[in-house]
Amino acid sequence: MSESATAFAEEIKTLGEKIVGLTLKQAKELSDYLKEVHGIEAAAGGAVVMAAPADGGGAPAAAVEQTEFDVVMTSFGDKKLDVVKVVKNLTGLSLMDAKKLVEGVPAKIKEQVSKEDAEKVKAELTEAGATVELK
Repeated sequence: MSESATAFAEEIKTLGEKIVGLTLKQAKELSDYLKEVHGIEAAAGGAVVMAAPADGGGAPAAAVEQTEFDVVMTSFGDKKLDVVKVVKNLTGLSLMDAKKLVEGVPAKIKEQVSKEDAEKVKAELTEAGATVELK
């Protein structure tokens, strides 16, 4: 590994280390805080996107067809273990984190995915016994 030519301020390094050390729940809470309080939202590629001004200065949003969907599990049904295994495979989480996510319904399993991908995820979860909505 070669050293980066970029020098970072100690304050930035400290902040970065704190963010990297967040638990899944803390990261979700930070994401919600940034979205609600500052209008900053993570894009599908992980980049940060500023929210549009609330004054309605652009074209009406109703005319735009939704292209990105959130897959939200509302119930894990009778086969929780099967659902946990599917969530683990879909998200790449550890078994323990997948279990916590499943037990915390309603839970977003995938965010800002294409309609085709959202339908595939929904089908896998439904087959395992979960109840799922696309938003």
